[in-house]
Amino acid sequence: MDDHDHDHGDDEGRVTAPMQEFSTSQVGIGLAVLVLGLLLTFGVALTLA
Repeated sequence: MDDHDHDHGDDEGRVTAPMQEFSTSQVGIGLAVLVLGLLLTFGVALTLA
């Protein structure tokens, strides 16, 4: 037996992330996080190389 709820009912009320609107400030925050992540990833790798 599994403990999962397999309710395959009507999902019209469900909203997925790509369908939601986002603001310009949220885009800016996402880009800042991307740049910081890339700098950390490649910065540490190049520093240790």
